[in-house]
Parts: sequence; structure tokens; C-alpha cells
Amino acid sequence: MSKRLKFFLSHLSISFLIALLVIGLVFFVWYPAPLAKAVGVINIFLMMLAIDVIVGPILGLLIYKEGKKILKFDLTVIITIQIIALCYGIYSIEQGRPAWLAYNIDRFDLVRKNEIFEDNISKALPQFQNISWLKPQYVAVQLAKDKNQRNDDMFAEVLGGISLAQRPERYVDFVQAKEQIQQRAKKIELLKKYNDKIDVEKILAKYPQTTAFLPMKASAVDMTVLIDQKANVVEIVDLRPWH
Repeated sequence: MSKRLKFFLSHLSISFLIALLVIGLVFFVWYPAPLAKAVGVINIFLMMLAIDVIVGPILGLLIYKEGKKILKFDLTVIITIQIIALCYGIYSIEQGRPAWLAYNIDRFDLVRKNEIFEDNISKALPQFQNISWLKPQYVAVQLAKDKNQRNDDMFAEVLGGISLAQRPERYVDFVQAKEQIQQRAKKIELLKKYNDKIDVEKILAKYPQTTAFLPMKASAVDMTVLIDQKANVVEIVDLRPWH
């Protein structure tokens, strides 16, 4: 086997192993199913990763020529560009990852890291001032008791596009919303109006403890949050919660 082919196979193997690690981080930690679909990151991420993993080794194969004086320099440039592109891609994916799953009035809002409004972050409870490096966390949104504040919140959302779910200073522990969740939860039968009946039954068979559901609003595809009798979250599933 020639040195050129050996280098190509080595470069490709290392790139592939790194890609597997990145896929594990993205789809099992930052974007656990079905949240990757909910925010529409799957195709973009896989395309970015495929280009980075495949293009680098192919370029190395094309320019590799034994005895070439600047061969080491050329290969170093290619690998450096490949690493920079991969790091930038991972950074972009990390910035857009789901940070909070915020219960807000009668639904869950999926809040991505780059959607958080941090102007008043110092006023948030300590546990909500920092984002977990692992899976997104459940929180509840506290509505204002003062009428003027409620009006301000409404105008901020309508005119500024900033919802309460994006404001960590309005977060409270998720357990405080359980009574409201029990009151607002929707009947399971409604899911059969918005989805294929067989799909609903297959998913519900996996989670027999489910007694109700709530919608989850996301940037790309809205999902369904299954709830049990005690208002605990059973699972987020790939079913439409409304038309």
C-alpha cells in the first residue's frame, strides 16, 4: 500500500471517529430525541459534519505526492482548516441547543441557548442563571401578579418578540407548576385528531403511565409532552399537539 493511500485512510479513520464522538454529544446530550427534530438541526448538522469529515481527507488525497517539498505544509493547512471548521460548527450547534423546557400557562416552550434574554439575568434565582452543559432542564414561568407588569410583559412579547419563557428572572422550580399542569393538561384522545391513530397508540403503548398531555412549542416542529396522573413529565414524543 502506498504512503498516499495510507495517509488517506488514516486521515479518514480519525475524521470518522471524531465525527462519531460529535454525533454522540449532539444527539444524545445537547439535542436528545426528539428535540433535534423540534429545532430543525438534524439535516444542517449532518451536512456540515459530512462535508468536514469527507472533504478534508479527499483534499489530502488529491495533494499528497511523495517527495513534494511543501507537502507537510499543505497537509498541515488542510488539517488546520478542517479543525477550525469543525470547531466552528460545534460552537454554532452548541449555541442553538435547547437550554430550558419552560412550562408557560398551558404549554411548554422550548428555549434555545441563543434565545435567552439575559438583560436581567442577575435577578434570576441562582439555579437559573447558568445553563446546564448536559440535557435541557425543566422550569416553570411565573406570571406577574401586578396588572401593569402583565401589560408590560404582553407588550414586550407582541412588540419585541420576547416571551416570558425567554426570561430566566421569571423562572421558578418546575414543581411549583404541577397543580396548574394538572388543570391545563389535555385529554389523550385529542392526539388522535392531530396524528395517525396507529402512531399514537404505538407511542402510548411504550408509556402506559401517561394520562394526559401538553403541547410543546418549538422553532421548527411542535412536539407533545406526555404527563402522568401526578403531573410528572413522562416523555417528549414526536406527535403533533394541535393542527
